[in-house]
Amino acid sequence: MNIKKLLFSAAVACSLVLAQGPPAGAPKGGGAPKGPPRPAFWVSSTAWADGDFVPMKHSGRGDNKSPAFEFHWNLGTTPTTAPDTLQSYAVIFHDAENSTNRTAVDTLHWSAFNIPGSEKGLPEGLPAGDQANGMRIGPGIRGGAQGAYFGPGAGPGPIHHYIFEFYALDAKLELGPTPTRDELLKAMDTHVIGKAVYYGRFPQP
Repeated sequence: MNIKKLLFSAAVACSLVLAQGPPAGAPKGGGAPKGPPRPAFWVSSTAWADGDFVPMKHSGRGDNKSPAFEFHWNLGTTPTTAPDTLQSYAVIFHDAENSTNRTAVDTLHWSAFNIPGSEKGLPEGLPAGDQANGMRIGPGIRGGAQGAYFGPGAGPGPIHHYIFEFYALDAKLELGPTPTRDELLKAMDTHVIGKAVYYGRFPQP
């Protein structure tokens, strides 16, 4: 067999291998194989529709009652159970418009953490202080172990946007009695397995 026939045979063999494509189960485009779809975390509330106006009873100018929330997990559009790795939830509630001390940091109204992963939501009107189920009050306008929810007050400006950020975590957080916002965020880092956002608007009276 001459050299031309050898080169021709090698070229045909390569083309056949390439035409077969990757082996069954191999990821397209290279990279690691994709795992099963992960459930998505989201929240709902009967207090107001997401993005709507916050009722006066949940504002700092009204009854100052914390709103109720329900926790949900979905696979696509299908409800499912929470992941086995879920240990706790945390919430951070802040005014996106209002800067603190003329910095880029907005105003943190309320936060809570170590909400047990077995909980299905938060009831309306949480009492002040750390809760019997292990939930702790974090930094905020009325932060600390004996702290409490503090609702929208809306400073200068026609309308402020208030954001509740919920985090699903694969750990319980070990923090001191009066953690700062930065300490809370740092403690959650690398433990977030789901995040949900709910917001409301509140006008300056």
